Amino acid sequence: MRRDRVLVVEDEDAIRELVAFHLESEGFTVLQAPDGEQGVALARSEEVQLVVLDLMLPKLDGVAVLREIRRQSRVPVIMLTARTEEADRVRGLELGADDYMGKPFSPRELVARVKAVLRRTEPPIDRLSAGGVTLDLTAHRCYVEDREVSLTLTEFGLLQSLMERPGQVLTREVLLEKVWGYDFYGDARTVDVHVRHLREKVEAEPSQPHLVETVRGVGYRFSAR
Repeated sequence: MRRDRVLVVEDEDAIRELVAFHLESEGFTVLQAPDGEQGVALARSEEVQLVVLDLMLPKLDGVAVLREIRRQSRVPVIMLTARTEEADRVRGLELGADDYMGKPFSPRELVARVKAVLRRTEPPIDRLSAGGVTLDLTAHRCYVEDREVSLTLTEFGLLQSLMERPGQVLTREVLLEKVWGYDFYGDARTVDVHVRHLREKVEAEPSQPHLVETVRGVGYRFSAR
């Protein structure tokens, strides 16, 4: 699984290390720079998925750093600053910052914003493929090897939900929420019925291990054999 790399450019050691700690606790890989020049150098030399950038920095301030980053990259940037005036906020956004947080801030909120910005900037996925099964999400078609398989809307949604998280167990309740929606009040066993029909269509050899595995007492997972 890919670990997103975040560059934190902040001159205050305690703040930089606190931000790094919370990001790493959530599975991110963190690169740190204590001043603007090192921030620019790391942004140029390392592949990162997001930059957390303080506005008030030694050697090069955050605005100059952001300008340098934008000359070569559209990597998402969240700016941090003790300045709360609207003019500073607008200036950062006009230069290409994706979000803005004033100090003091909650590290947990910053992590939530990092995740939200990354979700917004992810390229749309139009195809899922594993275990000989391919889902064309744009055309809403399913292929097993080279054979197209006709799935109902519900079956397609089930398979997509499972293939998006290969190896992860999804409970029946989670699948009901994701595929049927919050307003569905049916029995969780509804999922079992649709999984059975789905298997009949995408698993040509019933004697072989299931692509859609049952985890007894929990739910289902997609296992690409």
